[in-house]
Amino acid sequence: MPRCAWCTEDPLYIAYHDQEWGVPQRDPDVLFELLVLETFQAGLSWLTVLRRRDYLRQVLHGFDPRRLAVLDDADIERLLQDPGVIRNRRKLEAVRDNARAWLRQEAPADWLWSFVGGQPRINHPAHVGEVPVFT
Repeated sequence: MPRCAWCTEDPLYIAYHDQEWGVPQRDPDVLFELLVLETFQAGLSWLTVLRRRDYLRQVLHGFDPRRLAVLDDADIERLLQDPGVIRNRRKLEAVRDNARAWLRQEAPADWLWSFVGGQPRINHPAHVGEVPVFT
């Protein structure tokens, strides 16, 4: 399979690239997990987050928004002491706040897809220099 230039030889990254990246996803549970992971990714490499994904899934209740929405400050303090977690208070608070916002949506997956008319928008640059700065 041809791979994007950003994909390293790391088996975890290759598996992500080949099986997940660019695959349209409509399952609300999977979309929420990606939202949580993207929250942790800010300022870090995606590979760093992927390497912690399984552990984050364990300590963050399987990325269940109902359970994450009720995290209290003591839960966040406990998570900040866990070396397996990306220990950033604002990111952990954002996970809780995003879970609350997610649960307020009647059909969050449909809501997300509404921004692109229900269809994925895919860029096919010939080389890395053609990748848009924003889409």
